Amino acid sequence: MEYMPPETAIAPTGTQILCCQCAVPIEPNPSNMCVACLRAHVDITDGIPKQATLFFCRGCERYLQPPAEWLVCALESRELLALCLKRLKGLNRVKLVDAGFAWTEPHSKRIKVKLTVQGEVMGGAVLQQTFIVEYVIQHQMCDACHRTEAQDYWRALVQVRQRAHNRKTFYYLEQLILKHKAHANTLGIKPKHDGLDFFYTSENHAQKMVNFIQSVLPIKCQHSKKLISHDIHSNIYNYKFTFCVEIVPLSKDSVVCLPKKLTQALGSISPICLVQRVTSTIHLIDAYTGQVCDLSATQYWRYPFSPICNPKQLVAYIVMDIDILKEHEKKTFPGQGAVSNKHVLADVWVVKESELGMDVSPVHTRTHLGHILKPGDTVLGYNLGDSNVNDVNLEKLSRDVIPDVYLVKKHYGERAARRRARAWKLRHMHEQTTSTADDDYNEFLDDLEEDPALRQHINIFKDENKIPVDTDEIDPSLPRITLAEMLDDMVIEDVDMTDV
Repeated sequence: MEYMPPETAIAPTGTQILCCQCAVPIEPNPSNMCVACLRAHVDITDGIPKQATLFFCRGCERYLQPPAEWLVCALESRELLALCLKRLKGLNRVKLVDAGFAWTEPHSKRIKVKLTVQGEVMGGAVLQQTFIVEYVIQHQMCDACHRTEAQDYWRALVQVRQRAHNRKTFYYLEQLILKHKAHANTLGIKPKHDGLDFFYTSENHAQKMVNFIQSVLPIKCQHSKKLISHDIHSNIYNYKFTFCVEIVPLSKDSVVCLPKKLTQALGSISPICLVQRVTSTIHLIDAYTGQVCDLSATQYWRYPFSPICNPKQLVAYIVMDIDILKEHEKKTFPGQGAVSNKHVLADVWVVKESELGMDVSPVHTRTHLGHILKPGDTVLGYNLGDSNVNDVNLEKLSRDVIPDVYLVKKHYGERAARRRARAWKLRHMHEQTTSTADDDYNEFLDDLEEDPALRQHINIFKDENKIPVDTDEIDPSLPRITLAEMLDDMVIEDVDMTDV
């Protein structure tokens, strides 16, 4: 510590005075005290802590600048020195003259800063003092590293939702994603009660997934972003992006009632139609005329509608009699659209399976399943005559247009027997996306066996763990997937080093 005379002090003369404390001859000064006595009585660094703490993240090697900003600073850099000075309380009481780093061992978790300050003491005297502040480095993980370690570090989210009563569309989408490896850049997949969530590190990867879903299913997408942080110096914005994808609320084997304007645009098809399958377009068929049409996503969202019956409401019927229609008996009209060549129209008389043997008259209806039905078969359909459906488009139709029974598909034996005879399997993205006890998943597997067009774009693998079933127990008429359509499932096992 040394005494620094003020600028207004008179130039020293040859005269000296005695220190008022120790009587040592000194030059005259406002305090009339020598430097040693001033150091003993006055400390201008009082109130400035000599130890402080710096928080350092080992993951990204950044220092915390309170309250929540993390800075990248090299050792003995100007940025680190500025951060250290901001951490000192009471430094504004004195004048900072010089600051610099004192050498320490790089692995000691200590940083020492040498400071030189000036302060005014009694009588207007100005003292200059040099001292060292020691900073202790403590490790603390930043928020970004926390998210990375928790595998929840994402910048874009794709929310796939479908407001429907079954999940068969999601099982179909899952298989398409696996086949085309569209989930290669996905950080994580979380199943929800009405859909799936896909997490990504960038907006481009999320947009790529949205484009893929749009190419395989009719959807509509909404995009939003949320500001996370903003660097005012470099004008850099940090956003989180969210894509909300809504799939049409239709599934295979659903019955719909089309709006009047939409029926006219689709070749004057009947308002009540059956959904054959849902791919990039919605494939509809009229069971009474065999007319088929493809409904695009643009047309659907322009005239949206909901199913009046879903596959969970299917009722089993027994075919009592069937009569194939001749060509001249089929109803045709000018402007009719395309007619399916794979289906055969027929008049059918059916009875509910639960009412078989009772004194009940058979119900007459018309179906497009004349090529696969015969008397005694079991067929699944909807009982529209006794059902209470609240639909705006259905209420506009006359009661004569609405059939009492709408047949959908043939029922092939007991489901448990079909599962035992199933020697194939599917892969899954997540363990929670499916369950063998799920009825919707088992119905999806049945649809794959019954519809060859549906399984053209799906990878089906052999199930090596499946116990072979006696061929005598398998019904020859049961639809099955051939070995030519199955792929070998590659399983990588650990090599036993003792055998090498």
